[in-house]
Parts: sequence; structure tokens; C-alpha cells
Amino acid sequence: MRYEPPLAEARLLRRYKRFLADVVLPDGRELTLHCPNTGSMRGCMPEGGRVWYSTSTNPERKYPHTWEQVETAAGHRIGVHTGRANALVAEALEAGLIPEFRGYARLRREVKVGRSRVDFVLEGGARGESCHLEVKSVTLGVERGLGLFPDAVSERARRHLEDLTERARSGLSAALCYCVQHTGIERVAPADDIDPGYADALRSAMGAGVTVVAWQADLNAGEITLVRPLPVLARAE
Repeated sequence: MRYEPPLAEARLLRRYKRFLADVVLPDGRELTLHCPNTGSMRGCMPEGGRVWYSTSTNPERKYPHTWEQVETAAGHRIGVHTGRANALVAEALEAGLIPEFRGYARLRREVKVGRSRVDFVLEGGARGESCHLEVKSVTLGVERGLGLFPDAVSERARRHLEDLTERARSGLSAALCYCVQHTGIERVAPADDIDPGYADALRSAMGAGVTVVAWQADLNAGEITLVRPLPVLARAE
């Protein structure tokens, strides 16, 4: 996925009111960005750190600039725009990049199923089957290349896992893809210390036969693309 035009650079001053962030431009001017991330953004807000933002041409937007990426103290890039995760996975699915999801004839997005919406429904498999696929964005990197999800308690994410688990136990295809928007992460695990309920739900899902994969993105000011699979652990190691 290319950024058109390429992202502009600034330095982070602060994030506040959840959806806003102030930055300072290279010429010293301050600018307020929209922050498209509802999580805690733990590890994504180094004071004075380099950030990159996009600019919308929509005249109706109160804050036309959107925070897209940040650089950690160790020099890793993080994509903080969680809304990009579904677009990245859709791009990978359409390109046949992810082996577990090849062979489906159709791709439907944001499908209402039961009590919630499924990010993707893959239809027309080899035996006519369909697969429900949920996508989660991973941005929390801790020690030794470990990535954790979620970065805050998320009942919604747990509910999605429970729906996938119920489907898998019924003998139907269900899957979860972690979109890792952090170049320093080498493996993904549930964040037991942050949301033990979600962690237990993930292990139940894996035991029930839900397909769980993780794919890492490469990021720069010009584009962001899923490029490599990462291992998913049932527990952090």
C-alpha cells in the first residue's frame, strides 16, 4: 500500500484526548494530528520521537492530518494507524501472499454475522467452503523481539475470538491474522498480564482449530506492505 503523497515527518510532543496528538514540524511550527488508534499505544509514544503523518484533501475534516507511523528509541518503525491493518491484509489476500488463505474465489469485507461483524469472509474454497477471518493490529513490542496483543483490555477482541472458536467447534473454517505493524517484532503472543481473558480465549481458539497466523509489515514514508510470516505463541516466552 503506497502513501500518495509520501508521509511528512515531524517530532512528537504529546498525545491527548485519545484521538489527538501534537507534533512539531522541522520549521518549528506545531501541528495537531488525528490519532487513529483507540488502544493504549504503549511503547508507541516516545517523547520527541520521529513521527510521520498523512494529509487528507477532504475539506470537511476538522483535523486533516493523520498520525501514521512512529520511530522507537531503538530505531524500529511502528504503524500506529490501526485502520491500515485490514487494508494491508486485504492486499495480501488478493495477491495470494498468505498460504493458509489461498484458493478462495471471493473476498467479502465487513460482513454482519450474528452479534458482530467479521472483517473478511473468504468464499468459494476448493470444496465450496467459506472461512471467517478476523484481523488484529499488533504494535506493542517488548523485550527480545516479542510482540504482544492486546495493549489494553479489549472485550471486543475477546468476543471476536469466542465467535471464531464457536465456528471452529462446529466444523467450519475460522481464522485470525495478526497484522504486525512493528519492524522490531519477531514473534507474537497474547498479553496475559494486560488482558488474561483475551489470552485464555486465544488459547481456546487455537485448541479448537482456529487458524492463527501473524504477518509483519515493512514500513517507510512511501509505503507499507506485509512481507513475512511470524510465529504465534500460545504464551509469551
